[in-house]
Amino acid sequence: MIEIKHSGIENTKNSSIAYEQIYHERGISHLDSFYLMLIELLNPEPGKLLIDVSCGEGRLACLANHWNVQSVAIDFVLYPLITSKRQNNEISWVNADAEKIPIRSNSVDYVFNIGSIEHYLNPENGIREIARILKPEGKACILLPNLFGLLGNIKYVAQKGEVFYDNQPIQRYATLNTWKSLLTENNLIITKVIGFNEVQLPKTFQDFNYYLHRPQKFVRLLISRLIPLNLSNHFIFLCKPKS
Repeated sequence: MIEIKHSGIENTKNSSIAYEQIYHERGISHLDSFYLMLIELLNPEPGKLLIDVSCGEGRLACLANHWNVQSVAIDFVLYPLITSKRQNNEISWVNADAEKIPIRSNSVDYVFNIGSIEHYLNPENGIREIARILKPEGKACILLPNLFGLLGNIKYVAQKGEVFYDNQPIQRYATLNTWKSLLTENNLIITKVIGFNEVQLPKTFQDFNYYLHRPQKFVRLLISRLIPLNLSNHFIFLCKPKS
């Protein structure tokens, strides 16, 4: 595993302040099709409790309403929560640290953590919290970045001589087996791993139009089907808690 870290990021408060600036300047978001693809992987049942941990702007939790679940969006950065709540008050918005989730143990049916654990001060704490809040039969969907992504870091290193860095306060990359070990050593059981290369079939008209004007995305989608799991840009881990 490699770690890139801003100076002065020694506690949760400093990290939160840095993210406040990021959300004010540019935000962090993805196409709806990305979030819909992830939700479909867990296929939540109506009436169940779904938590998006480190939700950012909370789009995944909002889209999960189509499954008629009880959605909760949690993030330690207040600004995107306030902004998003103004647009959608049908879900619960919680300002809290993902390493100390204010939810009782064994109470959640579905947990999503999408591209966030690698940015935590203590990733182990965040993973253990996911395992703690899940019901024994609960499911988690966790996305993490690959150190050796063929269309990601390998391509970027070939061009720039350095791993890709998006200027978040802390960034980590690791191999498939390193992430597996981190998850399983912190009370999760991995049931499936899926490679993700930052493209997916469009699931909305708006996203189809986005792809239509970017034909290279369709080419990347075709190429990504041929890439071995170990060389995917990201890994999607489907997990359940250890007994």
